[in-house]
Parts: sequence; C-alpha cells; structure tokens
Amino acid sequence: MAAQKEPRFKIVAENRKARFDYEIGEKFEAGIALTGSEVKSLRSGKAAIAESYADTRRGEIWLINSNITEYLQAGRFNHAPKRARKLLLHKREISKLIGAVEREGMTLVPLKLYFNDKGRAKVELALAKGKKLHDKRETEKKRDWAREKGRLLRAKG
Repeated sequence: MAAQKEPRFKIVAENRKARFDYEIGEKFEAGIALTGSEVKSLRSGKAAIAESYADTRRGEIWLINSNITEYLQAGRFNHAPKRARKLLLHKREISKLIGAVEREGMTLVPLKLYFNDKGRAKVELALAKGKKLHDKRETEKKRDWAREKGRLLRAKG
C-alpha cells in the first residue's frame, strides 16, 4: 500500500493567542472573497489575524479586523488593509454558526489563514467560548507542568 500524502498547505497567519483566550469547540474551513492585490499580499506572507473575529451580517459571515497589508506593486488598484471580508461557507454551516452565536453566546474566532493544496485562500474558523481568568491560569499551570515533566524525563533518561 502506498502511504497517504500529508496535505500540503502554506500557513500565512496563525492566531496562537486564541487558544489561550478561548475554549475552542468545533472547527470549520471557510473560503474568503478576496481581491487580486490581497491574494498577492497573502502569497508574500503579509497578514495578521491576531485581533480579528468573524461576525454575522444579513445572513452572511464576515471576517472583521483582519489585516492584509497593501501590495506595493498594485499601485492605485490596491485594497483597504482592514476591510471586512466575506467568508464562503455552505448554507447549512452558516445557519449552524449563526444559531450558536445568537443562542449559546459563542464567538467565531479565526485560527489560521492559509492556502490549501489547490492554491485557494482559506480560513480555519472555530466556535469558541471565552475563558475566565481562573481558566487561563489553570491552562498556564498545565502547560508549565507538562514542560517541567518533559525536562525531568529528559534529565533521567
């Protein structure tokens, strides 16, 4: 049997702070409606989603506050760096996300911005619930203990 190939994709931006600030639930992959200069800027790796979130407007899901820097060679055909970008999802997924946000008080947080193996720009969205301060402290304690345990095992073995 042939070994299965790992999916090849290039991560452009990652929201590492989201895993600390939120309890991550279900994840979704969504496409993004972009202009040409935005795609070229993403291919050069100039994007940030650390402060961004997804919001619902008129039955659609939008990526708000994501920063894709201007592509210098685009000249006057450039884009606004912090504009709202429409996320492309199936109708069933959109209704599920809207229901979770409105009824259960969840938040839509982007975790990764990447190009999939077909070269399409995608966002990994997660339904998340905000952590309280004591939950964040607990997470930090667990992480520190795991790090210390690894050190002890390496020193012994």
